[in-house]
Amino acid sequence: MPLLRLPASRPGRLAVPSAPGTTRPGFDRRSFLGLSAAGAAALTLAACAGPSTASGTAPASAEALDYTGVKPASTISMWSSHPGGSQEVEQKIIDQFNASQSAITVSLVTAGANYEEVAQRFQTALAGGGLPGLVILSDVWWFRYFINDSIIPLDAVLDAVGMETDDFRPTFFADYQYDGAQWAIPYARSTPMFYYNKEHWATAGLPDRSPATWEEFGEWAPRLKAADTGVLNAFQYPAISGYAGWTFQNNAWGQGGSYSDGWDITIDEKPVVDALEWMRQGVNVEKWAGITSNDQATDIASGAVSATVSSTGSLVGILDTASFDVGVGFMPGGPTATEPVCPSGGAGLGIPQGITPEEQVAAATFLKFLTSPENAVAFSAATGYIPTRTSADVTGLVSAAPQIQTAIDQIEVVRTQDYARAFLPGGDKAVADGVGRVLTQDEDPQEVLTEVRGQLEDIYTTDVEPLLS
Repeated sequence: MPLLRLPASRPGRLAVPSAPGTTRPGFDRRSFLGLSAAGAAALTLAACAGPSTASGTAPASAEALDYTGVKPASTISMWSSHPGGSQEVEQKIIDQFNASQSAITVSLVTAGANYEEVAQRFQTALAGGGLPGLVILSDVWWFRYFINDSIIPLDAVLDAVGMETDDFRPTFFADYQYDGAQWAIPYARSTPMFYYNKEHWATAGLPDRSPATWEEFGEWAPRLKAADTGVLNAFQYPAISGYAGWTFQNNAWGQGGSYSDGWDITIDEKPVVDALEWMRQGVNVEKWAGITSNDQATDIASGAVSATVSSTGSLVGILDTASFDVGVGFMPGGPTATEPVCPSGGAGLGIPQGITPEEQVAAATFLKFLTSPENAVAFSAATGYIPTRTSADVTGLVSAAPQIQTAIDQIEVVRTQDYARAFLPGGDKAVADGVGRVLTQDEDPQEVLTEVRGQLEDIYTTDVEPLLS
């Protein structure tokens, strides 16, 4: 199937999971969005602050940047949360870059344990200085940096260092485009996948494959529950705070719904309500499904559950830990659509607006090296994230772990994430909180999603639309 394209009336695209697998601290949306430059330093002592979207200048124009004659700075840093346990491979790539030339020295900085902590530290640096050359940006964070003019459009600086971008996977690369410019480069990219325990499948007499639809799995689940496997649950939903806003898009899309249509919020329409009601039934009525109290990748790898959905970034860890054959498959569809119903996720790398042109050129020079096809494969081999370059030789990866081929194949049916999650600051949390209320407190899906729609509309009209205008 050809890659999904946005309609012309919807500018730009965005996809990807707060990094799936990380835990997001709670935050107050009003203080988060109302943060001014003067108050930024004080708020860093609080939970997950993030950048302001309440004030600021218009985002920079790609045409306004000119790097003619600019020489790279001698030192820069890269801020990372080391997604997928990547600190060792990141340092190895940096060491190789530093040894390959003498003009630029790059240092690796652990700027936080997850994307949100990196965002908090970046916010502090925006107000007080000490910005990095490169900063890691998750799918639900880069757009607020765009509207607050905190990162530069990359087109001109990539041209200045001769970085070719034609072989980036189109769905990944286009995720960071808006208003006719490129705002980040794909780095730790993933999709959710369906993971299952092949031994449990065999015990229950199920075919050795993932379900084509969630309805099909609903027919399989009682057989898994009745089988003598000793599992906690036949299926384990991801932690509400880490995954729910990301993966629930899959359920909604399969029913023919969406969180939003462009900037129009549609999350409380019948298809989305039906998707959440189906999930509620499995958890609270039929009781074959549960919600992880820790990490669903750990639950499946330990054999405590028969199936789950988790990031491709969890693949290497699951395969290394599991003592059984792990099956993987595409994300299931629904009664209305079976493809494309899979969101992409993960993180990209951006360059701050508030550093010197010399530092920006140095950052772009290293970015070119870091995301080369060879290094994309090295990063994938260490983490399980999908190589971002189509020219990357994945033969060795697939030979070592054939399941990676499934992750790569699923890219062809990836769908762009809904604006309500990816573009609205705090949108992901609002959706996740709503899903959590239904699944953990057994509340009515229609009532909850109608409340969530109001929250999302308020975020847009108050905190996004004025800046876009």
